[in-house]
Amino acid sequence: MLMRVTHLSPSGEIGGAESVILACITAGDGWPGAESSVVTLATGPFLAAAERLGARARPVEAPGTLTGLGDSFSSAASVMRRMLPLIVTFPRFFRRFSGAVSELVPQVIHSHGIKTHVLAALLPRRAPVVWHLHDYLGQRPMSSRLLRFLARRCAMVIAVSESVAADARRCLPTGLPVVVVHNSVDSERYSPEGAALDLDARSGLPPAPSGTIRIGLPATFARWKGHETFLEAIARLDRADVRAYVIGGALYKTSKSQWSERELRGIVARLGLEGRVGFTGLVADMPAAYRALDIVVHASTRPEPFGLVIPEAMSCARAVVASPAGGAAELFVPGEHAIAAAPGDATALASAIESLLDDRTERVAMGKRARAHVLASFGRERFAGDLRAVLSRLSVNEVTAAL
Repeated sequence: MLMRVTHLSPSGEIGGAESVILACITAGDGWPGAESSVVTLATGPFLAAAERLGARARPVEAPGTLTGLGDSFSSAASVMRRMLPLIVTFPRFFRRFSGAVSELVPQVIHSHGIKTHVLAALLPRRAPVVWHLHDYLGQRPMSSRLLRFLARRCAMVIAVSESVAADARRCLPTGLPVVVVHNSVDSERYSPEGAALDLDARSGLPPAPSGTIRIGLPATFARWKGHETFLEAIARLDRADVRAYVIGGALYKTSKSQWSERELRGIVARLGLEGRVGFTGLVADMPAAYRALDIVVHASTRPEPFGLVIPEAMSCARAVVASPAGGAAELFVPGEHAIAAAPGDATALASAIESLLDDRTERVAMGKRARAHVLASFGRERFAGDLRAVLSRLSVNEVTAAL
């Protein structure tokens, strides 16, 4: 049976959730011969990436008030005030959004963001809706209440980790199926072999001296990704043979949720790290960025829903230092595949990094063990099989009704 699956994403950029959508498309969305499509609330490189994989892509620009809306770092009163202008702009936008989805004639609607979870639940009842949770609902008081109210329009929830699943079960009605499908990594693309990015050139820095140990934090500029902790840890190292890189940028437009590069450069100046820290901006070829690093740092200060950076870097056989909280703790065995450092503790992070600085042999050995672990646990074939098993639980009547 031909299966048409439409993925919904709030962003047109390629962040963690969008990488998962690309993996879903590559995996045939769980069904051989599936027809995949995507609808986003903004334009960006993600649409072209989806089209290269054979998916149809439709951007539907959301009003600025909607794209900037979020309750992760805002009070309920603040969110309500920002919602008021949507009374005027939302109906017209939703007609365009609903029309774009209808034109694709989906048999399954697969949503990948809080905003699109809500929008999917408001669509006419034409196809079963699957919410793919890449975030903790418990950290979003208004969103969790709204999704609990709309849960009757959701056929199934996919969580990216056991940690996210446990949180979802606490927030959503009992009886709504919540299943776990760990994300995957394209180990052929994310491999130790291949070109390495010139991080110094990308950062506008002079070439580093021979023997320099390169340490990088690849992350969006979300405030909980640990940029300040990372920079404070680098300052504590006080070593001339170390150069650090902040790899990434601001992907989303949610109010108050992200650092600006100006703010981060201000922290660099305050810590006396000018000339020792580079800012690369957003990088399209992340495997090349990982290959250019000796140590990759994941420094999230809050529990991480998954932490895709960790298995991506491990797949490139890099030595990794990571915060083992939330879903990230499910990705590695501390000391075997990566070094663990307590979230938000710059002293602990500096100590973990320092344990690898003078032991290149252990960095290489850990990288090899890490890649073997990724191949066994986070491969694309495993992901495709898990996705197929989960989505096959959808009622045959629900799916065929959308034919």
